[in-house]
Amino acid sequence: MQRCLVRPDGHAWKMRGILILLICAVGKFAPQSLWAQSHDQSFPLVRFQIEVEAVLSKAGCNMGACHGNLNGKGGFKLSLRGQDPGDDYQWLMKEHGSRRLNLFEPAQSLILQKPTSGVSHQGGTRFRTDSLEYSILSRWLQAGAPGPEPNAIRVTGLSVTPEDSVIRQPKDSVQLQVLAKFSDGSTADVTALAVYEPSNLVSEVSHEGLVRRLKNGESTIGVRFLEHQLAIRVAFMPRTSRKRIRFPESSNYVDDLIFAKLDKLGIQPSEITNDSEFIRRAFLDALGILPTGSEAKRFVESEDPEKRSKLIDSLLARPEFSDRWALIWSDLLRNEEKVLDSQGVEVYHQWIRNSFEQGKPLDQFVRELIVATGSTYDVPTANYWRANRAPDVRAETTARTFLGIRLQCAKCHNHPFDRWTQDDYYDWATLFSGINYEEVGKNERSDKFDKNEFIGEQIVRYEFKEEYTNARTKAPATPRFLGDSSLTQPVDRSRLEVLAQWLTSADNRWFVKSQVNRIWYHIMGRGLVEPVDDLRVTNPPVNSALLEALATEFVDAGFDVRHLVRQIMNSTSYQLSSTPNMTNVEDQQNFSRAIVKRLDAEVLLDAQNQAIGVPAKFNGYELGLRAGQIPGVRKVKWRKETPSSGDLFLATFGKPDRMMACECERSNETTLNQAFFLVSDKGIGERMNEEKSQVRQLAESELSDSEVVELIYWKTLSRAPSHAEHLFAVHYLANTERVFAGLSIGDSGRRKNKLAAEAIDGSVRSQDRLSNIQDLTWALLNAKEFVFRH
Repeated sequence: MQRCLVRPDGHAWKMRGILILLICAVGKFAPQSLWAQSHDQSFPLVRFQIEVEAVLSKAGCNMGACHGNLNGKGGFKLSLRGQDPGDDYQWLMKEHGSRRLNLFEPAQSLILQKPTSGVSHQGGTRFRTDSLEYSILSRWLQAGAPGPEPNAIRVTGLSVTPEDSVIRQPKDSVQLQVLAKFSDGSTADVTALAVYEPSNLVSEVSHEGLVRRLKNGESTIGVRFLEHQLAIRVAFMPRTSRKRIRFPESSNYVDDLIFAKLDKLGIQPSEITNDSEFIRRAFLDALGILPTGSEAKRFVESEDPEKRSKLIDSLLARPEFSDRWALIWSDLLRNEEKVLDSQGVEVYHQWIRNSFEQGKPLDQFVRELIVATGSTYDVPTANYWRANRAPDVRAETTARTFLGIRLQCAKCHNHPFDRWTQDDYYDWATLFSGINYEEVGKNERSDKFDKNEFIGEQIVRYEFKEEYTNARTKAPATPRFLGDSSLTQPVDRSRLEVLAQWLTSADNRWFVKSQVNRIWYHIMGRGLVEPVDDLRVTNPPVNSALLEALATEFVDAGFDVRHLVRQIMNSTSYQLSSTPNMTNVEDQQNFSRAIVKRLDAEVLLDAQNQAIGVPAKFNGYELGLRAGQIPGVRKVKWRKETPSSGDLFLATFGKPDRMMACECERSNETTLNQAFFLVSDKGIGERMNEEKSQVRQLAESELSDSEVVELIYWKTLSRAPSHAEHLFAVHYLANTERVFAGLSIGDSGRRKNKLAAEAIDGSVRSQDRLSNIQDLTWALLNAKEFVFRH
């Protein structure tokens, strides 16, 4: 049955509300009513743990910025978002001599006076005296302010309608309806007391749940009632004719699901990208390197209709694919020298790379990490535990990396944006409490003030002693999987084995979806869920059906990373141009066009080196190692040895220090410091001047300026120069602009054409040829087309 909820002034919610009001009036649902229809009627009992806590949440009283703060505010404290009604009741009733409640004159209670600004309130006016919130609190006080009942009914879930809306101009709003489900099987319309939190500035939500357009775009609306929350999507779109939209041919289910959503939104996808842009994108995404000039030219000139799928197959078979994913996972697994030491970093990286080289299923890859014990030199996977040295760190890192769950907030209080409670946190964390370390030999740390640094071998052991203490209850936690109470194994080493089996199970959709989302992110440039490691109910995927389909495909393929990458890269969606059209120019999340992003630090540096033909130097490594192949972060500390230009470049362009198991630690933002670095002589200029530089070799070759220009463009931008680019570059290399400047007006036309022809056929050669070729190469290496992935 459904309870009745209307405003205190007696007005029902639209026609649906009028119908419910009539039903309530004849008494069919009166015994179960949450709120009365007017102030004049006798009020049903108001419960502290439901109605009162809902008012405190709606008014924002128990938010972290207000009284829900760890230390409270203004001498008054509440549990964050009402997670503990018992404590809230005690603080209201007994703190400061019960001065907040006046049971003899309820209207004089501070709990009513402060939020209505009857007396001074730092938080300002939170509701009016004629509001539903005031009515509920007033009735609760008049009833004697009863406390929470131990066996009272509770909220078991929420539903929101509509779940997914597309609002086209001139319409600019949509009304939400929120229903709460209770443990006795009943439901109630709680729209007026739910809390609404839009994810961006596309929309705003009124007190009553009316979502209004601020600008065109998509917005996620978080909806919360007591401890339950979910999210819905609302898209505000311009008025367009969907009949005019044309979609390219689908290649697989990826396109079917992406195009279905674009059709619903009225968005026309961009055109298919050209062959030059495709081969460059495919090499960068799959291998982290550029195609050679000859590879790019041969691909572009090929007339084979299957050349794109054949190229993808060839890329996935190359060793650089394993290098690329070893780099990605070394970031996530915190493979760095401070905690692991150089030898540990080397063996750990080698194991990661070999796993991808062998095509190891990703579930097996993760299981081997979780069950690992032994020497950090002999058992490379033991370095996973060496890098995460406390139960809470292990718990948070494992949840974030392998499940896409951010648990940190639940350490101090129930998670404000997800389902996880403090008890969930500590029951999960205690699974990791039995891991201990034995140091082999003496710690040879070079910084005695850095307690995390350890140079030398360690033995990781599972030696259970006691459960992790729950900070809320002060008692030992009960070992339990996240969202699952099925752990029944005895307390011994088998706990890690059981954990690994549960964690990587095909039935564990958190694991499957989080790994699929990560793979999608590294190929497409953006996750279906963003941030990529934050899968929660209030952060839904932009395309739920696609994430589900990819997850099913991944499981069916035996957790084969290459298989999923192949599916994505072969899709038409992956092969769209980055050039927007009138309908998708504002779209940033639905994959209607390719995402433009700056190349990762290692990829950008390797691309420069490839175009110049001279490798960068990295302290502690042999010359010739690519930046994308470096196992750790910094093998030689900068205070011990002046950093090389390669080391400085990686630090400047956002290579992470790997202090966090998070994709967010890597920065792809552009900065002024990066601009100065690119235009300085440090690095690029030095390498172009070396004897082995391909730039110098081109300058000393017998090739014409025209041929040199062609080669440089293919090597750097994976395409031929346009006619205008070609003519300008050839003139620049031949210094013909100086000759042009000396011509008289009368003979400039025919004379310029003759000089241009001589420059193109190579009969004019500048004395500054090396300098000019360096300038041209430098210009292209700094071009947006080179620095960004299109």
